[in-house]
Amino acid sequence: MPTTWQDSFDLGERPAPEAAERREDREGVFARLREGLARSRKALSAELGASIGGSIDESTWEGLEEALILADVGAPTTAAVVRRLEDEVDSGEVSGGERLRERLIELLSEAASPSEDPRIRLAAEPAVLMVVGVNGTGKTTTIGKLAWHLQRELGLDVVVGAADTYRAAAVEQLTEWAGRAGCQIVKGTEGGDPGAVAFDAVEAARARGADVVICDTAGRLHTKGNLMEELSKVRRVISKQLPGAPHETLVVIDATTGQNGVRQAQEFSKAVEVTGAVLTKLDGSAKGGVALAIASELGIPVKLIGIGESLEDLRPFDPELFARALLSE
Repeated sequence: MPTTWQDSFDLGERPAPEAAERREDREGVFARLREGLARSRKALSAELGASIGGSIDESTWEGLEEALILADVGAPTTAAVVRRLEDEVDSGEVSGGERLRERLIELLSEAASPSEDPRIRLAAEPAVLMVVGVNGTGKTTTIGKLAWHLQRELGLDVVVGAADTYRAAAVEQLTEWAGRAGCQIVKGTEGGDPGAVAFDAVEAARARGADVVICDTAGRLHTKGNLMEELSKVRRVISKQLPGAPHETLVVIDATTGQNGVRQAQEFSKAVEVTGAVLTKLDGSAKGGVALAIASELGIPVKLIGIGESLEDLRPFDPELFARALLSE
């Protein structure tokens, strides 16, 4: 699994940038994750602590199931993981003690790991990323941070399309981020056609010879059918202008929304064929298990996570590190 920025993108035939020699501090990321997932970790550790220190019986599995569901892992994923762990204990493959904790970490990591290549695909020239999500998830901020990392970490030339034409603050915020990242931004008129902005952004990237286009879109409730259809229209406009685009469609999910985040990912995927999720706000009151539910139940890989406000707090998603942060003492 990718664990650094340089490992997290498929750059195709582009030469590896000099920045590829850098390797981020996994210990620092782990510490931030543990801090952000403290609520869930304490509950799960209590259940595991009782199991490790005593006999394993039916109440052990019931308590573990309850703790995982409360951590937002979701009922289907929880049931599958606990059933497998119980079978392995019954067969003697796994004993009690710390081995039980380690095996649970392995199973949760496996549940969160995609079956296909989890990298963000940037092989096309230009590669087009479309970013969707409901209001308040941190979508615009995520786009700005991603543009910054692509420019600074990978040396890629990025164009940002401000296709959220309904919220003036979103354009202002994205303009500020574009300035920080040193990338071009394409804007439309307030209340204008978002498809036209996306079209112009791709056109600008092709004319400039830019590597990546990141298209923002208006935050919208996944329950509003007419707005979701408009999102589908933006996608069709991009696809007609550049066959095969968008090459990635990322849905931004607020981790504090729990299982509602799974529903959001599901509905957006129906409208625009989501290829990955970005899980934000893992530094606060998030329980975190929704990352496993989205990956396991929907087959949508979590590709990036937000663990704070700073630039460095947008990180590639590492399932093993995430599961360990959720369960380690």
